[in-house]
Amino acid sequence: MALKLIKLTKEYETQLGEMIDEWKADQVANHTDCSPRAIFRNDYRDFDAYLADLDHETAPDGWVPDSVFFLLDADRDRLIGAANIRHCLNDSLRVTGGHIGDGIRPTERRKGCGTELVRLALLECKKLGIDKVLMTCDRDNIASAKTIIKNGGVLENEVVNEEGKMEQRYWISL
Repeated sequence: MALKLIKLTKEYETQLGEMIDEWKADQVANHTDCSPRAIFRNDYRDFDAYLADLDHETAPDGWVPDSVFFLLDADRDRLIGAANIRHCLNDSLRVTGGHIGDGIRPTERRKGCGTELVRLALLECKKLGIDKVLMTCDRDNIASAKTIIKNGGVLENEVVNEEGKMEQRYWISL
C-alpha cells in the first residue's frame, strides 16, 4: 500500500461519501467512536460547504485552529482514513483530545494503516512547529493505544473524560 496524506478535493467527493457512510453504519452497528470528529461535523452531501469547513486558520472562542487531512491508498485510489490536527491546545484539549484526532474506515482497520496515519500526521505537526504532541484515546481502545505507542507515545496519565470514560494521555516528542 502506498499511503499518503492529502487535502480533500472535488475529485474525492464520491469516495468521501462512501467512506463516511461506511463509518456511520459501523458506529450504529458496533457503537464505535467517531474519531476524527472533524470529518463528521458537517454534511458531506453539501460538498462545497463541507470542504470550506475542514480547515480553520483562526477559530471562534473555545476552539483552536485546525487542519484535516485524508489518508489515501494511492495504489487503489481509495480514501481509507483521516486525521484532524489541532495547531495548539486549549484547556479542554490539554486534558482530553490532544493535538491529533485520527481514524481508519472500518474495512481498512487491522492492516497497519492507523500507525502510518499517525506517523504522517506527526510530520504535519512538525511542519506546524509543534515539537511535543499530545494524543489521547479511550483506555479500552487498545488498537489506538498501540498505534500511539508505535509512534513514540509515552503514557503520562489517565483521566476521566466528559463522557465518564477513562482516557489515556500520551506525549510524543518530535
